[in-house]
Amino acid sequence: MKSLLTDLINLLFPTLCVGCDQTLHQADQFLCTKCRLALPETNDHQSPDHNESHNKFAGKVPIRYVTSYARFAKGGVMQRAIHRIKYEGNKDAATGFGRWYGAILNEHSSLADDIDLLVGVPLHKQRLRQRGYNQADQLAIGLSETMQLPARVDVLVRTEFKSSQTKKNRLERWANVETVFGVADALAVKDKHIAIVDDVLTTGATIEACAAELLQAGCREVSVITLAVTQ
Repeated sequence: MKSLLTDLINLLFPTLCVGCDQTLHQADQFLCTKCRLALPETNDHQSPDHNESHNKFAGKVPIRYVTSYARFAKGGVMQRAIHRIKYEGNKDAATGFGRWYGAILNEHSSLADDIDLLVGVPLHKQRLRQRGYNQADQLAIGLSETMQLPARVDVLVRTEFKSSQTKKNRLERWANVETVFGVADALAVKDKHIAIVDDVLTTGATIEACAAELLQAGCREVSVITLAVTQ
């Protein structure tokens, strides 16, 4: 009876793939098999201290490891998925991607042995009210489940509401976020290796600003884990 009810609900309200909008099979979660196979994975985790993602921070702020799950391309699967996560309320997909990537990092890297705490890049409370959740926090929660690491959503705070970073160049992005972050709980990061989690690594300006605050608050090292990275 329960199975029949589930089938009826799926028929009337089908779950759609966040990458292509096609109806998902029961075995799929939020991304169909075709879209998952089409994800342009970076393999950053094979050399997290020396890769293209890591190079975005060279000479700017000391970052231990940087690893991004997939490349972000206009019109690609990852762009469509992130759009649905950020602007269409697909909170579960953010957590699911975190679990997937956490499993990959566990199997193919030793990051979980080095990192002490996962911290999402914060949203301003006004943006958080509009969206209902912070996609970076959901990614961090998903990562924490499979990497067996603690995640905190209250350590970093955004103190000012700024305009979107989407269409800004690197200098404009840095000026837009230079003073907008703070550490709410310095004891939580003191002498620890903190991994900053975000959805997309573009110029790195936002994460640089977060890393600077964490280091000033006394954390030992900062690393970066993102869902996607731009070319």
